[in-house]
Amino acid sequence: MDRWIKCEIFSSSHRIFVVELVQCSDPGITAVPISVPADTVKLRLEKTPISKVSRAAFYNLSELRFLWLTYNSITLIHPSSFVNLKALRELRLDGNLLTSFPWEGLRDMPRLQTLGLHNNRLSSLPAHAALFLPNITYLDLSSNRLTILPAELLDLWFPLPGQSEGQVERRILGLHDNPWLCDCQISMLMSLSMTLGSTVVLMDQLLMCSKSLSQSELLQTQAELSRCMRPSVQPAATRVISPMGSNVILRCDATGYPTPTLTWIKTSTYTNCCQQDNLDNSEQLPRILESFMQESPRVGVRWSIISLNGLSYKDAGEYRCQARNMAGISEALIKLKVMGITKLPHLPKKSRKISSKSPSKYRKPYQMSAITNVPSVKDNQILSSITPFSSNQAKKPQSLVTFLEHVRKY
Repeated sequence: MDRWIKCEIFSSSHRIFVVELVQCSDPGITAVPISVPADTVKLRLEKTPISKVSRAAFYNLSELRFLWLTYNSITLIHPSSFVNLKALRELRLDGNLLTSFPWEGLRDMPRLQTLGLHNNRLSSLPAHAALFLPNITYLDLSSNRLTILPAELLDLWFPLPGQSEGQVERRILGLHDNPWLCDCQISMLMSLSMTLGSTVVLMDQLLMCSKSLSQSELLQTQAELSRCMRPSVQPAATRVISPMGSNVILRCDATGYPTPTLTWIKTSTYTNCCQQDNLDNSEQLPRILESFMQESPRVGVRWSIISLNGLSYKDAGEYRCQARNMAGISEALIKLKVMGITKLPHLPKKSRKISSKSPSKYRKPYQMSAITNVPSVKDNQILSSITPFSSNQAKKPQSLVTFLEHVRKY
């Protein structure tokens, strides 16, 4: 250890040469010590004047599992402070002066499960924080200055059926003692956490909130909880079949409170009929599509359409209309099939007259299309005893068949 720093080192009684705990609370410590033994499992830096955690401050402590930096004077943490802490399970920063936290730094701690930020000065939770919190099962944000809970965190903590992979783990959340605004996020959090079998447990279920920052706090009531409603999506049609080259409009309607926003996403394409055509026109999926028109005729209702002009095979596939508001996400699936030309149409009469002028080796004036119309030997004998046809008759082979049928009757 640094010679001017006094720390206590506790070794394991059953593990040889392994430092279980290093505890430092010397008021002379102004920075994270650099001489902590590399095999330390638990490090506690408490009640020191440390104000900043620099980049790669714990890089040599790859075996560290528990890191307590509580009740210091920390105001700033570098986003790369926790590099190489791949074994860390618990990080506690309670009782500091943090106004923000580098959420992206959680990527350097893939096994972290416990994060304590109690009693700091955090005033906002960014939406992107949800991207780095999937593995956190214990999160204490109590006694800060938070006012709004991002909807992305609700989506993480209360996933819709089918959206979560594997079993959903139980989470313990500390959100009390914050000046929350009474909005749908807080209402939905309260409502969903009190449902039977909820995977979210609040440390203090009596959350206080206010309708504005200037008003006094009040307790959430059931009447306020009922105002918030997850979106519900209804497409105009779930299956659409249209010929190639045509124009198609896809529409969906959504209800919810607050009024949801709608997003169109193409999630897959069909390759059963035109694989080569699709390979030549491959696209990155899923892909967000721009709405042709989107309107909200009244509060709680919104509709949206997309227009697909001059359909081709690459337009065929599955489209999802996704509705989102503070209370959650919902979506509907629409399948579009594009039909192509299956057979050539009949040639017009003019085309037949033109084709009759083909070279003579392809023409047989008296050959009929059906085999039953070919004159037999007996028919030829009858014809030999009849006066030859006029020039007008010779131009109409079909009259020969009519004449033979008339003769056969007799």
